[in-house]
Amino acid sequence: MSTISRPQNPESNPRVKAVFDDIRATRGSDFINNLWHYLAFDASLLETIWHDVKAVMAKPSHLDPMTKELIYAAVSIANSCDYCIHTHTAAARGKGMTDEQYAEFLSIVSLAGRTNHLLNGMNIPIDPEFNHENES
Repeated sequence: MSTISRPQNPESNPRVKAVFDDIRATRGSDFINNLWHYLAFDASLLETIWHDVKAVMAKPSHLDPMTKELIYAAVSIANSCDYCIHTHTAAARGKGMTDEQYAEFLSIVSLAGRTNHLLNGMNIPIDPEFNHENES
């Protein structure tokens, strides 16, 4: 259950409407998911979060769009954010992720979680070779 109510008719606020219109244009879809509807309770917060998401996730970069979605999904799994796990997994599928790739992704996330817990529990020192400052 949400800690806030979903705003009724959020696009009556011109700032919210501008963000929603930009989301539609950027994604090439009329669908506005719940995240944005709920964030519309505060137009400034909505604008800031959309600006940041668009700058990182929608802007062409050195990482392909599916990889970005998988990274987001992995962090969402680590942070136990069900909403983001579902939305970014769906986005990765929409960008071409196959069932085989998803299975491999989950095995990597699982392995990383296990080894992270072991290393945190044992507090193993970091090898000097892995410190960026030691690179030539």
